[in-house]
Amino acid sequence: MALLEIRNVTRRFGEFTAVDHVSLSIEAGEFFTLLGPSGCGKTTLLRMIAGFDLPDEGQIVLDGRDLGATPPEKRPIHTVFQSYALFPHMTVADNVAFPLKMAGKDPATIKAKVAEALEAVHLSDKAERFPHELSGGQKQRVALARGIVNHPRLLLLDEPLGALDAKLREEMQLELIKLQRDVGITFVFVTHSQAEALALSHRIAVMNRGRIEQVDEPSRLYSAPKNRFVADFIGNINLMEAEVKEATPTQLVLTVPGLGEIHAPPADGVRPGMRGAFAIRPEQVRITAPGAAELKNHFPGRVHDLLYVGDVTTYIVDLENGARVEALLANSAPGRARFFEVGDPVDVAWRHDAGVFLRE
Repeated sequence: MALLEIRNVTRRFGEFTAVDHVSLSIEAGEFFTLLGPSGCGKTTLLRMIAGFDLPDEGQIVLDGRDLGATPPEKRPIHTVFQSYALFPHMTVADNVAFPLKMAGKDPATIKAKVAEALEAVHLSDKAERFPHELSGGQKQRVALARGIVNHPRLLLLDEPLGALDAKLREEMQLELIKLQRDVGITFVFVTHSQAEALALSHRIAVMNRGRIEQVDEPSRLYSAPKNRFVADFIGNINLMEAEVKEATPTQLVLTVPGLGEIHAPPADGVRPGMRGAFAIRPEQVRITAPGAAELKNHFPGRVHDLLYVGDVTTYIVDLENGARVEALLANSAPGRARFFEVGDPVDVAWRHDAGVFLRE
């Protein structure tokens, strides 16, 4: 049995349905992420797991027990907020000790557990400091230490890295992965950052308008999105309207208006005549001088724009049918390497087994 089961949960605010018949299973020891745009329902779902809000329909079951009648303070769950929610008048050690004191633990147990939690987040030397004496990253780690100190069954993290700058976010991501692995507590993490979700999670649930669009491992979400929303929301992707001309066990042949035929990987249940979109990631698209492409899928175009970002250059290419395709080219040469300029004629090409056909 899964550690946490969310069974057909719905939450409405007046006429607005924030969470719409959501069902999920989360396993013990998982780093599970709820990902989606603002207003998709992910924080409302997290609040219902924590007990700060109650579902209008459905059940939330932890360790086989329905949590419906259990108040937040009685649930074996702790929440870490983006705001850290530290007590400014308490030292780091006292902040971390707070849940244990509320639970009535004896002083010796509190001292030992606080020391253990602070060591886990590398803050043993800051035990007697106050929150205003800490950096943003250190405050975040104090909040995490307080979250794990009484070993909850679940640690809920609501956009916990949102207030940090980019470099510190990256450092904290690595620390979160290590912390979760070391303490073995199940993490349920809420974010709108695709990169963060892909970097941290064992599995991700992509939410949109209160519903779950897809639950999968990060690599599967990225390489095999189930629909346009997931494809478009997770990373950059090229989407082209397409109709299925041929469908065999080994390949699809798609027709793209104004461009012609595209050879694509096979897909279950796809038949000739179906309409949808062909989706391919920019890193799967090659850009070459005209006539140099040897792949089955190759099309002429012209460089519309380019963006140099250090290790790669992103090229935006206008194709003859008016579609725009993004392609990545690695910058292996030192300095600001530019292989093509705006206005240059080029070919874009990709392998016959790259990309995915998404049904309407």
